[in-house]
Amino acid sequence: MHWVFTPDTPIYLQVVKQLEQMIASGMLTPGDRLLSVREFASQANVNPNTMQKALTELENRGIVYSKRTSGRFITDDPQRISQLREELAEKEITAFLGAMKRLGYSESDAARLISERKHSEHT
Repeated sequence: MHWVFTPDTPIYLQVVKQLEQMIASGMLTPGDRLLSVREFASQANVNPNTMQKALTELENRGIVYSKRTSGRFITDDPQRISQLREELAEKEITAFLGAMKRLGYSESDAARLISERKHSEHT
């Protein structure tokens, strides 16, 4: 996994976001066992406490669960994964529409541009 962090948001929230994206995209699949906190922290080059905080947040959101002696796992609830994908898509759409509005485009203009782009890629 390639981890990228920016200075504008707490690192633990960036870890949460990146793990959510890996799960939603299928890079990490339902039921997968996650690395230990220390292994993940080392891989991401972050403090183990930061990684612990991120994984606890994912547990609180129902995306990850713990088995007492076996570690943490990705939820195997297909509805929760689907809900996560929808939530992430909604955030991306909101960000995109906000950017388009700042450029002076209406939602219908943005939809038209997407449609035109999609059409040009298929011809």
